[in-house]
Amino acid sequence: MYEKLDQCPVCKNKQFDNYMICDDHSVSGESFALVKCNKCELVFTNPRPEVSSLPKYYQSDEYISHTDDSNSFINIIYKIVRRYTLNSKTNLITRINGAKGSVLDYGCGTGDFVKQARLKGWQAFGYEPDQNARSIAGKKNPSSIIDTINKCPEDIDMITAWHVIEHVADLRNTLKTLFKKLKDEGYLVVAVPNHLSYDASHYKQHWAAYDVPRHLYHFSRHSMDYLAKLMKFSIVETIPMKFDSYYVSMLSEKYQANGSIWKAISTGYKSNLRASKNGEYSSLIYILKK
Repeated sequence: MYEKLDQCPVCKNKQFDNYMICDDHSVSGESFALVKCNKCELVFTNPRPEVSSLPKYYQSDEYISHTDDSNSFINIIYKIVRRYTLNSKTNLITRINGAKGSVLDYGCGTGDFVKQARLKGWQAFGYEPDQNARSIAGKKNPSSIIDTINKCPEDIDMITAWHVIEHVADLRNTLKTLFKKLKDEGYLVVAVPNHLSYDASHYKQHWAAYDVPRHLYHFSRHSMDYLAKLMKFSIVETIPMKFDSYYVSMLSEKYQANGSIWKAISTGYKSNLRASKNGEYSSLIYILKK
């Protein structure tokens, strides 16, 4: 079953334009329409599966954030890079916070960031709704993984959401809840794909970061700024995720006939090169302050 939205999930504007048709390349093979709000410029999947139907679209051995078992070539590359990025992420939150403290990883997947943060001296927790991923995360982080956000401590120093909020069905209420859990002047670190990047424009409907229907929202810097202000956050810093252009390009090439690893590397390089001038990297980390 599908749900058709009559208003923008962010600004509640009722006027939006057709943007693109994309296929689900990972699980169902279904096609989904994207529309763009003509007020806040959010691109979102519409119609989209009802909330009760969404879990079935994650049932794939290749869905890397919910399993440690996938050993395809692309996912092996992903795991190698992840070792580096986990350390970078923990260094980032320590720099932002000014010291080690408490952190909740919202949508923690199989718990690798929580584990790394704990090893670095943080009081780290993880929230993960998917039962299989939560079980794996719990084995890596005994007593640190929660199944409901209400179990998260109050006045937490920092919340991270690494490529998560694009998946959340009730976006506004979720961010309101996270806002309440943070201490005054606490930080929310959000990483999302950027649909205005060069690799997005190059691959168009085959761009892997559209990832319909698992990705319900598709952000630009403008729409993220609008969302942050609406939720009473201020964006204090924006940071590129330079590896993402290569990883997303590899997946995008996989979805096309005659795709190649060399084309992916070339596209990823071009994307970062252009982004060094206009700021439109494949993925961006937004540092939001309460």
